[in-house]
Amino acid sequence: MEKIIARQLIKKTDTSEIMGYELLVQSDAESLYNSSVDSAAANAMTAFLTENSSKIFRDRKTFMTFTPTLLFRNTPKIFDKDMIVIQIEDNVVIHPLASILIEKYREEGYHFAINDFRFIPKYFSMLEYVDYVKVKVTGEEEDRERRSLENVVDMAHGFGKEVIATSINTKEAFLLAKEIHTDYVEGAYISDTSVSKVGKMEYLQGNLYQLIMEVTKDEPDMEVMEQIVTRDAALTYALLKMANSAYFSAKHRTASVRQAIMRVGINQLKQWVYLLSFRKEESGTEELMKTSFMRANFAAALVKKMGHFPIAPADAYLMGMFSTLECMIDATMEEILNEIPIVEEVKKALISGEGEAGTLYHLILAYERADWTEIKKLSDELGLQTNVMAQIYMECVEEVSEIWENVVAKA
Repeated sequence: MEKIIARQLIKKTDTSEIMGYELLVQSDAESLYNSSVDSAAANAMTAFLTENSSKIFRDRKTFMTFTPTLLFRNTPKIFDKDMIVIQIEDNVVIHPLASILIEKYREEGYHFAINDFRFIPKYFSMLEYVDYVKVKVTGEEEDRERRSLENVVDMAHGFGKEVIATSINTKEAFLLAKEIHTDYVEGAYISDTSVSKVGKMEYLQGNLYQLIMEVTKDEPDMEVMEQIVTRDAALTYALLKMANSAYFSAKHRTASVRQAIMRVGINQLKQWVYLLSFRKEESGTEELMKTSFMRANFAAALVKKMGHFPIAPADAYLMGMFSTLECMIDATMEEILNEIPIVEEVKKALISGEGEAGTLYHLILAYERADWTEIKKLSDELGLQTNVMAQIYMECVEEVSEIWENVVAKA
């Protein structure tokens, strides 16, 4: 059974605050959610989720759809009840034992969401058990459909439920979701626009704090400093730009963070970091940095797995890390990348999406959007098995979440 698994963020409709993620599993003939799937395939996916539960459910609430079979198997119990939201849909709603089953989980402290809510009695009978109502919004609804959506939102709010608009894949859908006062939104458009301009270069205060602590030691550890810098796109870019500037009159340009630190020197690095620490971080920076860090880790891990590839894992890492720089610097990607000496394949990938590196970059973006068709197409082009990618993705999610907890704790 091939597995393609991705996380899609869910954010507040009126702010950039991330509320949680939905864990999306590809739907196909062998899907976990296909009623005809054999028990061996279902067992394989359940085993995968069990093995990766600590990676998936870590930083924010995760929404996941469960079938009646999965609920009867007690599958939700492999996850932390405070971090998982059990999503149910028609196959659960119409089940004769649905209310008994859901009530049992509710008594144990689990929370529920209902997918694609409809104005029919069987869905209303479920309202007392759910915390979230999910409605599909495309932005192409006729007047009657819009009024129906408004009524669902008003009704849900009247019952004290929060509403999540799904399938927000266009700006029109997002504007309609705002207009009808949904509480949260998710979809490809939301994933794409979560990486939006913050106006200027900003640095995560937790990273700066850790860097200050390290550079002020009697014997700073080069490896630790390199790790701190390379998880922050803004720090990496600014350091490389400074190290390659005329001030240091270097004969050879470098795209290595370690070489840049050595070229700049500890004393100069101390002064630079102190100056940066007085800058105030703007709203939206953290999610932007987290996105770049996830892209960097995922790209590097995939290149390592492929073995023979036009760019090295370190270059793939920079490609992911620098993919968000246009959101921080008032310049085109081409102008930005001309400031630092990165390999030509990475430049082409980020500027025009060309070459195998460009294919890899688009694959990573498709993962963010949970675009199954594009993921399958691009992974086939690169010779990557989706099963292998799913495991690598989960490991990167865990690594990024773990490091982020440490960084934010120091802020």
